[in-house]
Amino acid sequence: MKSSFAATFVFASSVAAFWRMPCRSQTGYARIDPLVNPGSISDHVHAITGGGNFGADTDFKKLTASDSCTACAVTQDHSAYWTPAVYFQYKNGTTVMVPQVGGMLAYYLYYLDNVKSFPEGFAMIAGNPDTRNFTGPFPDAPLSSWPTDPTDQFFLQQRALGFNCLNYAKTPEASLYRHTFPPKEYMDANCKDGLRLELAFPSCGKEGVLDSPDHRSHVQYPSLVKEGNCPEGFDVHYPFLFFETIWATNQFSGEDGQFLLSTGDPVGTSYHGDFIMGWDSAEFLQSALDTCKSPSGEIEACPLFNIQDDADAAQCTFDMPGDLKDDDCHGPRDGLPVDVPIQYGPEPASQYKIAGASGAATTSIPHTSAPQTYSQSAVSYSPADAASTASAQGGIVVAMESAAGSAHGYGKDTEYGAARPSVTSAPSSASASKDSNAVSTTTITRGNEVIEMVIEETEVTVTAQPTAGSYEKRHLEHHKHHHHARN
Repeated sequence: MKSSFAATFVFASSVAAFWRMPCRSQTGYARIDPLVNPGSISDHVHAITGGGNFGADTDFKKLTASDSCTACAVTQDHSAYWTPAVYFQYKNGTTVMVPQVGGMLAYYLYYLDNVKSFPEGFAMIAGNPDTRNFTGPFPDAPLSSWPTDPTDQFFLQQRALGFNCLNYAKTPEASLYRHTFPPKEYMDANCKDGLRLELAFPSCGKEGVLDSPDHRSHVQYPSLVKEGNCPEGFDVHYPFLFFETIWATNQFSGEDGQFLLSTGDPVGTSYHGDFIMGWDSAEFLQSALDTCKSPSGEIEACPLFNIQDDADAAQCTFDMPGDLKDDDCHGPRDGLPVDVPIQYGPEPASQYKIAGASGAATTSIPHTSAPQTYSQSAVSYSPADAASTASAQGGIVVAMESAAGSAHGYGKDTEYGAARPSVTSAPSSASASKDSNAVSTTTITRGNEVIEMVIEETEVTVTAQPTAGSYEKRHLEHHKHHHHARN
């Protein structure tokens, strides 16, 4: 046989080890942000978990003090993790905080090579509370078309947010698929088990740089958000930190109103998160990164971790400052706490006066009052058993669990449904040599994998002519075994 075709599959690097840190309860909800508003009052409510020594002047030393507890499962992790809270606003203007289910999962994933510990004193923010517009196509273009030079960090920042529609009776959606709130009507019909908010942090850093004035510019995203090329000068590879929180938006199905972030954002693009390193030491975290490489991601698989049960973790709360005790973060109340204006965009949000913070004047934005007609009985909610919500977690690594399409989060082809694998032609193959006889190159984006298939025409000599059926059978068997080896 003189002309034959050989298919070469080139897989982008895929995470081989990770752990997911369960923080099943919150240390509190408050207008506190020690990074953006140190020693003062934040302009919006945060859902906060992790170290119990959290406050307006929190730092590494306070988080790791001997008297500090933690709301996370591993007692050596006193890090502070926080994000905006989610609210529902009724048509009359009354708001109530959406109940959170199962706390937070904070993933530590190894996407880049030579992953280093966050140093002591390290802090960072992902996302921007002022953004009110997603500028890209929906769904995202295939990863093969993304720039290999990650100079456009706003492009990557926008794609580091996810709003995952949960329905446990259906195939799960892929993580980081949509980057705004789904329409309320779509959520009522499809998100039967709530909404999982997802946030990816940058993992490219600079040697010895712990923070920056904006708490963002000292870290950058690699070219594919999770993996890829780091920008020039950002040579330190940190763990890929990824937050997942579930909110019981399904409790408001059929209600007339809208979902909001505590920033006054009905779009969702202002979702962001903050992190202050609070592990016992950088040395301990580095030991964990070097040792705890189970592909299961279970913290129980790491012999270094001391694990507490959820009941003990739930006892860890921070002391609420006296000037915030009357904020009424949960509602029902007139408008968002406290007097946060709703800004729809698409232009960035304007600054506004922070209630209770002296001398914090900025632009004056009118806030429409609403009658107090909300009844507590309008929302029925029972806290879910953490075990019953476990299947909702783990979205960022769902593509690792099976090579089958259903496990990659591919749902129905609807306007807001999860994406099926997209197949596009690629102009060239980085893996094919100059002298290769490549006749076709196809890139397949599958969850967190990019598969590049290069078909080359080669000259071979054989003593027998195989039938088409036997060739196809051998090829399929080889392909099947190749995939199973990646599970």
